[in-house]
Amino acid sequence: MLKGKTALVTGSTSGIGLGIAKALAAQGANLVMNGFGDVEVPKAEIAAYGVKVVHHGADMSKPAEIEAMMKFAAEQFGRVDILVNNAGIQHVALVEDFPPEKWDAIIAINLTSAFHTTRLALPAMKAANWGRVLNIASAHGLVASAQKSAYVASKHGLVGFTKSLALETATTGITSNAICPGWVLTPLVQKQIDDRAKRENITVDQANKDLLGEKQPSLQFTTPEQLGDLAVFLCSPSGNNVRGVAWQIDGGWTAQ
Repeated sequence: MLKGKTALVTGSTSGIGLGIAKALAAQGANLVMNGFGDVEVPKAEIAAYGVKVVHHGADMSKPAEIEAMMKFAAEQFGRVDILVNNAGIQHVALVEDFPPEKWDAIIAINLTSAFHTTRLALPAMKAANWGRVLNIASAHGLVASAQKSAYVASKHGLVGFTKSLALETATTGITSNAICPGWVLTPLVQKQIDDRAKRENITVDQANKDLLGEKQPSLQFTTPEQLGDLAVFLCSPSGNNVRGVAWQIDGGWTAQ
């Protein structure tokens, strides 16, 4: 369905980003990956779908590196057709104890980077009269939790940015939507579970159950594969008039 299209997914070397990148590749999209850590293994996993895949290691907190990545993508494939803004970091602390440098980093990576990638991708999308901007927000883009002020602020901002962009592109072939997962068992969440187990002197399995029980009525993690399938739908012709949506996939978290 996406043969001939190019997708750029930030933070796609693991977790949610990798799951979405695989789903888009399975539909024939070429991929520009971004992220730190192991690169060759996830690149090989995506290349196995028979698409072209490249990687750029831009630090998403640095606008100049984001510009270099977008230029690289255009040089490799002509333009970015599908932009998935997924890069994100987290820090947990009370507001009065929140390190200012952590606040700045979270806002830069979770929110501001999406502005920079989008502003640079839009001209070519408009010229082609087709594009998809998918912003990976969170249940925390719709509701709040204590001690996550920067993350909640960044994800609420990302949902608002999504809606504004959807209005600006409403009469074009470009759509802008946000995906709002609940708990997904990514390395980021696994660290929270491990930290909780250590802090409360309980097993990891119990910490896992306690985490889900607090927020997610289904008591099931959302999977990267489910998020990938939703991204594919939003990129399909069936998603042509889905615009400015914050789509919950959170096991009932925000229904409460």
